[in-house]
Amino acid sequence: MSYSRSRRLFIGGSVAASAFGVSGFSTFTAAQTAGAITSPIPAVTYGPSPGVAKLNANENPFGPSAKALEAITKASAEGGAYYAYPAAMTLLDMIAERHGISRKNISLSAGSSPILSYTALAASKKGKILGPDLFWDTTSKAPEKQGAPEIVRVPNTAELDIDLDAMYAAIDDSTGMVHICNPNNPTGKILDPEKLRDFCIKASKKTLVLVDEAYNELIDEPPKHTMIPLVKAGHNVVVARTFSKIYGLAGMRVGYLIASEENTDWINRYGMGGYTLNQAGLAAAIASYNDEAFLTFSKEKINEGKAMVMDAVKANGLTALPSSTNFVFVNLGDGNAEYFRQAMAEEDVLIRGIYRTYTNWSRVSMGRIADVKRYVDSMPKALEKMYALQNS
Repeated sequence: MSYSRSRRLFIGGSVAASAFGVSGFSTFTAAQTAGAITSPIPAVTYGPSPGVAKLNANENPFGPSAKALEAITKASAEGGAYYAYPAAMTLLDMIAERHGISRKNISLSAGSSPILSYTALAASKKGKILGPDLFWDTTSKAPEKQGAPEIVRVPNTAELDIDLDAMYAAIDDSTGMVHICNPNNPTGKILDPEKLRDFCIKASKKTLVLVDEAYNELIDEPPKHTMIPLVKAGHNVVVARTFSKIYGLAGMRVGYLIASEENTDWINRYGMGGYTLNQAGLAAAIASYNDEAFLTFSKEKINEGKAMVMDAVKANGLTALPSSTNFVFVNLGDGNAEYFRQAMAEEDVLIRGIYRTYTNWSRVSMGRIADVKRYVDSMPKALEKMYALQNS
């Protein structure tokens, strides 16, 4: 939620500091330096195991950027013991300045998943959630765990686009929120910005419209496609963003939502606000936000990987949807995506399996070029194994 400085946050840090004292800190630090602390640090695995191509989670393994890593080290050393209020304020100001809004229009959270879930929980109190048949629905399914009705789904078009006309026609008095992902996951397809803008304006007169823009920075001309101006214009629209994708900070957990002050306050009632944030993640986000060189580099590598996948798809007699994201949705024809996933896993390549009833569609995320090449090189063998599994 919007970061509010609570009494507990302020006093807790002050009391802890005064209770320990400067001399106590110096003594403890000296003991560490002298080797008095000998407890072994448990081994931790970060990322995929050696030799495994992890292409199943839409991450950007080229991050964090060099600037982010420097900021993480400094923030952890100097601020790890303290609540992250000042850093949160800095990031809020940066986001607000870029979009010409105020802090009160922004809610920060540990990645965009929490704030998307809070929005769904809030909306479910007013009615059912409406979405396409195929979209990233994890957060909008959160209210179902508390007894709310299942998502009302509208079929995608034959080309797997979101059918905006059908979505609008499906809105009725029982609809509490419409959820759109643009670009969409897992299809990777992007909507025409003018058509989406018109839809949001019309639909928001009837109900809340949530637009998840997790992949906005990966497309061409991101400002052209964002719905944030609709929030500024006073429409009943909220927009979610994340640092997990192009910024390469999935493990650092920083995301945010932009909405009217009224909607922000309403959604914030369902979350924990600043207590979900951490110094290292915020520092990395602040350092990355305007790092255009890193963003350009990442996009170039992602596009290089997608071109490799599209060439391999064609060479193996398959097709795939055009992608505006960092993943590709591959049509396996009469193949089974779960068997294909299993076959790729045997080659130490991790991809996604079946989505809902779309049994022949397989999603592969981009990664380091060597890992994408492993996917490409493994495709013929994996397809053979897939068919063998289907016929066994």
